[in-house]
Amino acid sequence: MTYTFKPGDPCWVELFTSDPERSIAFYSELLGWTAEQAGPEFGGYITFRHGENSVAGGMHNDGSSGGPDQWTIYLASADAEATAAAATANGGQVMLAPMRVGDVGTMAILGDPSGAGVGVWQPGVHPGFGAIGNVAGGTWTDHVGNPSWFELHTPAYDEALKFYREVFGWQDPFTVSDIPEFRYTTIHSESPMLGGVMDSTAFLPAGAPGGWRVYFGVEDVDASVKTLVSLGGSVEREPEDTPYGRLAAVVDPGGVRFSLGGNNS
Repeated sequence: MTYTFKPGDPCWVELFTSDPERSIAFYSELLGWTAEQAGPEFGGYITFRHGENSVAGGMHNDGSSGGPDQWTIYLASADAEATAAAATANGGQVMLAPMRVGDVGTMAILGDPSGAGVGVWQPGVHPGFGAIGNVAGGTWTDHVGNPSWFELHTPAYDEALKFYREVFGWQDPFTVSDIPEFRYTTIHSESPMLGGVMDSTAFLPAGAPGGWRVYFGVEDVDASVKTLVSLGGSVEREPEDTPYGRLAAVVDPGGVRFSLGGNNS
């Protein structure tokens, strides 16, 4: 299936990993993915698939960039150069200038006002995900093995919302809650909402930057967490039922954080 992503929609995720072979084995076992590795001319780029659908990418972290192993979320853009220029004009920074990747598309990496890194993807022949899950009203559908939710945790909540509206054109965000204990806004007001922004001032250490987190859907969150631990991963937050489904925050064997989600038990 080919999705049409609006500007500002999460459209791709990419794993930066010091150990590609271990990462391939881990995510294949945990999420039922297969992996294809491109040749040296494309830096051995990894395309993860669930069934026939491309669901994520991967790149080898050889240490030369100084960046940590991590998942990067890419937001769609009709013009990566214009998006990068808008980022610098609105309190962000360009960490990797727009770079064309053959006929596949154009990428860039930005830093938002809280220091959270976020990717930019201007599609060429690669539009983005071949499959994504849907989360609406706490019910997860078409989610098993697929990226299903994308969330920014930020200590600069108001600044972040302004930044993403100005830079990525978010036009219809929906405020879920605006009380001091829980401030949360979704990227869209209509389904598929795709993701949200959470005020994490009370949860992040003082001075810590914000960060994006990807949620991968699974059939049984508790069973998947047990599998993850057996594969060398660890648990940040144990599985729990929430109004938004059953969720767990986890870490892969390379120290990369992500979340698992599914329907409540």
